[in-house]
Amino acid sequence: MDLKTASALRRLRLVSGPEAVSFLVLLVCSVLKRTTDFNAVPVMGVVHAVLFILYAIFWADAWNRARWDLKTAALYFVLSVLPAGGFFAERRLRREAEDAVIASRARNEGIVGA
Repeated sequence: MDLKTASALRRLRLVSGPEAVSFLVLLVCSVLKRTTDFNAVPVMGVVHAVLFILYAIFWADAWNRARWDLKTAALYFVLSVLPAGGFFAERRLRREAEDAVIASRARNEGIVGA
């Protein structure tokens, strides 16, 4: 894995957690808007929209650089639209990055053929 691919995956991983949190907070704000006089939906809507747009941009970049198959790319996109899916995406991306580092070290040490 080259540096640009690793950077793209890292950016996607770093935005997936905050995007998931903003989605959950937006859902709570929506419930509170309908049950109380508290209305933070306009503010949280903008925050979540910005984070979702960043996620979509970083997802497209990661898909292009990592050369994911359609199934993997679709999985990461579907996880972005599920309320807690960003947490699962972050975990999978972290595991994928760790596996790439291990494989790279193994190739550099001559343990496996590249």
